[in-house]
Amino acid sequence: MKARPRTASRLLALLAGVTMLGVGARAAVVSGSPDTEANVARVTAHLLESSQFSHHPLDATFAERLLNGYFDALDPSRSTLLKSDVDEFSSHEEALARAIHERGDTSLAGKIFARYLERSKQRLTYVKRVLDHERFDFTGHDRIPVDREHAARPAGLGAAEHLWHEALRAEYLDAKLSGTEAKQIKQRLLHRYEQRLATARSLRTEEVDELYLNVLAHVYDPHSDYLGHEELESLAIDMNLSLVGIGASLEDVDGECRIRAVIPGGPAAKSGALHAGDRIVAVAQADAPFVPVAGQPLTRTVELIRGRRGSTVRLQYRPAGAPDGALPKTAVLLRDQVELIDQRAKARIVDLPQGDGSVRRIGVLELPSFYADMNASGHGEKRSATADVAVLLRKLRTEHVQSLVLDLRGNGGGSLREAIALTGLFIPTGPVVQTRDANGDVESLDDRDPAVAYDGPLVVLTNRASASASEILAGALKDYGRAVIVGDTQTFGKGTVQNIVPLGPIMDRARLAHTPDPGALKLTIEKFYRPSGASTQLRGVAADIVLPSPTDQEQLSESSLKDPLPWDTVRSAAYNSLNRVSPYLTALRTRSAERVAASRGFQLLAEQSKRLKAELDKKYVGLNEGDRRRELADEKSRERARATVLDELRKHAPASYVLSVADASHSGLPARVTDTGDRASGPSSATAPSSAGENHAAEAGALVLGEAERIAADYADLVSSPRPGAHARRAALGSSR
Repeated sequence: MKARPRTASRLLALLAGVTMLGVGARAAVVSGSPDTEANVARVTAHLLESSQFSHHPLDATFAERLLNGYFDALDPSRSTLLKSDVDEFSSHEEALARAIHERGDTSLAGKIFARYLERSKQRLTYVKRVLDHERFDFTGHDRIPVDREHAARPAGLGAAEHLWHEALRAEYLDAKLSGTEAKQIKQRLLHRYEQRLATARSLRTEEVDELYLNVLAHVYDPHSDYLGHEELESLAIDMNLSLVGIGASLEDVDGECRIRAVIPGGPAAKSGALHAGDRIVAVAQADAPFVPVAGQPLTRTVELIRGRRGSTVRLQYRPAGAPDGALPKTAVLLRDQVELIDQRAKARIVDLPQGDGSVRRIGVLELPSFYADMNASGHGEKRSATADVAVLLRKLRTEHVQSLVLDLRGNGGGSLREAIALTGLFIPTGPVVQTRDANGDVESLDDRDPAVAYDGPLVVLTNRASASASEILAGALKDYGRAVIVGDTQTFGKGTVQNIVPLGPIMDRARLAHTPDPGALKLTIEKFYRPSGASTQLRGVAADIVLPSPTDQEQLSESSLKDPLPWDTVRSAAYNSLNRVSPYLTALRTRSAERVAASRGFQLLAEQSKRLKAELDKKYVGLNEGDRRRELADEKSRERARATVLDELRKHAPASYVLSVADASHSGLPARVTDTGDRASGPSSATAPSSAGENHAAEAGALVLGEAERIAADYADLVSSPRPGAHARRAALGSSR
């Protein structure tokens, strides 16, 4: 998240100290030293020491963490690099910090990477030999560790080969269980290992340095990052919801570039040639020769495909399902501006029948992120989450919704400014969030606009993947007693503020040579706190009403990350509690609990969540084919049961009206959507842990959202019904805390 002006000024004052890097170094640069990577490394280290929240020097302790982190970044399974490799390079720990400080020396990263390539080549040779000569047996009851994050590295090459053998057996069994023929399994596994090595070999020196510097940033905290050119562009796309390109999202699958999705309205979609699953094999600029991309890092392929608006790019690709040896096809595309419409806020109106024959009209707002235009000098529409939500709220009021669900599931955050402004749509004036910097200075960031865009009953739907700016909004609305928080036990627990610091201007001031774009640092500069003074760091925002959900797992949280900042508190800010929730919370909980207990869908969901927890907690996976096939059969049986329940839900689910921001400017409503499967495709549908099987995210999303809508309807019913104590509740609206 961006820092506000006062913090930015303070940060710039700190960054000015980076120009004092030493007269000798400056003279060397002025004389024309080409070592720009060394300059980037030195500036990065100084910025982390002077400007990251902890202000910790890059000393021997942090140097050790850097080295260990780099080993794990290259070899997360701790099975490729040997213990002797690690011991050999660890002898450089004491000189590591000094080398980065004084000379920007990252040569150790290159030496370690070279050793990693050497071991990877040995692993490929071993894999070829095993696949050529061995028939795997899966009748025993042996097993392998699921996660080797904290395991000892192999003592020698023989121990490493044992680990490689067992990992290969596990991959072979997975492929066999999927129905792949033995010959194809061997071909695919060999291709996978070859492509992995080819991708690693293709990394340029500066790309290896980028990885090293990113690990250095993570030594300070999980959310500080070094961002290269492509990462910066991707961040701008996420914030602006706009890009210049072909309109396709890409992914790396075993060293191959595949199209993950085609964006509606983009050049790729308009061409009709490219589809999800197609494999891009080469890229050419206009009439220039094709450049093969197999085995290349995905960022480099993306760099080739992106370009100036109106320019031509040609792609050679193999359609999804085509054999590896098939001749590639060619698509000629004109790069254009692509709007990520699906990532903008959208609304839904649901008419929920009540037991007495009446209908409650519920509005649902889905907000995937707190986006904002990062290009202040750009032309055209300045897009922001707050502006879009305000437009949708006006439409929902016009259509007389009686209660509102704000769906923040899967919303990982975004702009701090937008979090404050959007919270202000639901409250009068007052503090929204407090921040504390490294010096202990606390600042309250307030909503100063007395206008309220929506004043009715409000439910905020969250899950473990609701983070950062989402937690600012949810935490503030909970403190004010303005909204009922529904969903997973708690949100993610990211209570820190980041600022993007481009390195180019700083290096220019220091007269340090650099490439046209030396990248940037995303620095954690502050922690944020709710108006009540409680931090969301680690503990997140607790739900008032917890619903069974497969995303409600401790592994999906800030506390599961390495070296997170601790939880703490500051003094409460002065704010007026609206007390809109507590008079009704007991009744809302009781009604929801009764529905959930009686719902076969939620019973299945609770069982699935327990099985997922057991799966995530599992330390080993068995390599017995019979046992694994029985497990698969049991899961398929459960899938059929869930599918049956989902079909029933769809039959009885109320129809709804789906509204984009553009739709909100028109009078009336679009045609009703009767197949409500899409109701699960909002922010939460992509946030279930991958080991849960994303096939069931739709069921979970639909069930949870449907119950949140019913809680919203109950809320409207309770608020509209005269009840004892209503006068006391109204009097409490102006109480001060």
